[in-house]
Amino acid sequence: MGNRASGRRPFTRSRSHFADRVTADGRDGWPVAAGRYRLVASRACPWASRAVISRRLLGLEDALSLALVDPLQDDRSWRFTLDPDGRDPVLGIRFLSEAYDARETGYPGGVSVPALVDVPSGKLVTNDFQQLTLDFATEWTALHRPGAPDLYPEARRAEIDEVMADVYRDVNNGVYRAGFATDQDAYDAAFGPLFDRLDRLADRLSDRRYLVGDTLTEADIRLFTTLVRFDPVYHGHFKCNRFKLAEDPVLWAYAKDLFQTPGFGDTVDFHHIKQHYYRVHTGINPTGIVPLGPDLSGWLTPHHREELGGRPFGDGTPPGPVRPGEEVPPSGCP
Repeated sequence: MGNRASGRRPFTRSRSHFADRVTADGRDGWPVAAGRYRLVASRACPWASRAVISRRLLGLEDALSLALVDPLQDDRSWRFTLDPDGRDPVLGIRFLSEAYDARETGYPGGVSVPALVDVPSGKLVTNDFQQLTLDFATEWTALHRPGAPDLYPEARRAEIDEVMADVYRDVNNGVYRAGFATDQDAYDAAFGPLFDRLDRLADRLSDRRYLVGDTLTEADIRLFTTLVRFDPVYHGHFKCNRFKLAEDPVLWAYAKDLFQTPGFGDTVDFHHIKQHYYRVHTGINPTGIVPLGPDLSGWLTPHHREELGGRPFGDGTPPGPVRPGEEVPPSGCP
C-alpha cells in the first residue's frame, strides 16, 4: 500500500538496514574522502534535515555534495524530479531506489533519506540516520571548515546521548506514533509521553539556552527538526494538539533562537514540509488538501534567549552564507 498505509497499519520505526559507516580510517570499507560521496536528502523529512543542518554547520559543503529530492515522494521512492530531466545530475538516477538496488538487488525494505551514496559506484553506503550525523561530527573532522563547532564534544557525550534518547523516543518518534496510530489506544499511548516530554524539555530550557552545556550540540539539532514542523504539520495533521509550539513560551523562544542561527532556519523549507505531509500521507489526509496556515512570520520575531548567555558555536564561528544553488526558495521561507 506504500504511502496509503499511513494511519491504516500499526506504526513501527524501521531500523536502518544499511548501517555501514564512512570513517576516517575506512574500517567499513568506506574512508572519508572529499568528493566521493553524495548526501541525498529531503527538506521535508526531519531525519534528513538533521544531516543537512550538520553538513552546513560543519562546513562540509565542498567535501560532500547535496542532492535534494522532490517532497512528493511516491510509492517508487524518493524522486529527483526537481532536477532537469528528472535525474540527479551527479548520480544520473531518477529514483533513490536505484542506489539501493545497486547496493542490494531486490532489497525488500523501504527507501529512506538521508542516504549517503558512493558516487563512483552509485551504491548506497548508509541510511543510518542516527549514526550519520555523529560521524559527520567525529569522523569527518579533517574536512570541517575552520571554526566548525564541536557538535558532539567528548566530555559531554554521555549527557548528550541521554537527552537524545529521550527526545527520540518521546518527541521525534512520538509525533509519528500519534499521527500514524490506527486506534485510540495507540494514539493515547503516544500523545501522553510526547507532551510530558515537551513539558520536561521546557523546564530544562527555562534557565539554559541549549540542551547540553552552553553551546549547540547534536541534541539541539535533533529536537529542532521536530519543533520546526510542529505547528505546520504535527499539531493538525498528526493530531498532536494539546498546545501549539507558539503557545509554549520557552519552547517557542528556543525554537526561534535556533531558527535564527545560521545553519538552522536557512535550511528549512516550509513549503516542502507541508506539501510532503499533507499530500503524501493519503491514509491520513485522503483529500490531499494542504492548509494555508499557520502564519510563519513569528519565526523571525525576537526571542531574547541571548539573555541566558551561552556561546552558540563555542570557540568556533558561524557558517558563512548558504552555498549558491542551495538556498531555500522564497516560497518556503517565513
